[in-house]
Amino acid sequence: MFPSLYAILDLGVTESIASPGQPSQAQRSPLAIAKELAAAGVSLIQLRDKHASAANVFAAAREWSQSLSVLGARFIINDRPDIAAIVGAGGVHVGQDDLPVEAARAICGPGCWVGVSTHNLDQFRAALATSADYIAIGPIFPTATKQNPDPVVGLDLLRRARALTRKPLVAIGGITLDSAADVYRAGADSLAVIRDLAGAPDPAARAREYLAIAARVKR
Repeated sequence: MFPSLYAILDLGVTESIASPGQPSQAQRSPLAIAKELAAAGVSLIQLRDKHASAANVFAAAREWSQSLSVLGARFIINDRPDIAAIVGAGGVHVGQDDLPVEAARAICGPGCWVGVSTHNLDQFRAALATSADYIAIGPIFPTATKQNPDPVVGLDLLRRARALTRKPLVAIGGITLDSAADVYRAGADSLAVIRDLAGAPDPAARAREYLAIAARVKR
């Protein structure tokens, strides 16, 4: 079964958040948060850093891959199939402006998952024609984790996409505990969550709340 929660640790977002009364996430280190999430049962975790050099992404990815594999979590790297291949990551996620799915798969190898982002029905249909292991759809709701976000697609696109495939669908963009159940019911196999995990006073406890909602709604 595809993981019901997909934690994305965007270093630019994580390091800018400080929870009231708690140490800043920058002080706690994104890897420490990722390990807490994995220990709490999150089995799909992505490292995203749109601004770091290739050398810095490689160094982080190598450490994350080793640490998270021990905890049983599949580690996904954003954008970089080459680095995914070198560090033995569990997969790579590509966007509309990155390498095509088949090119990414050729680089990172058959053991890696390849996921792709889509933001409208045409992009989704194109993704269906690829070997992508999962397709992300969003932003479902307004989001502040990207400087230039794509237009909000709402739950309607998710429902339409669900009717077209049984391939795993990942909903992303502005998802919170309050909206999680509705997103699952609209057809998402998994919720990709960034800010609502990284910004929580206790990310692991927040993750367990999401997992509980998934267990209740999807049973």
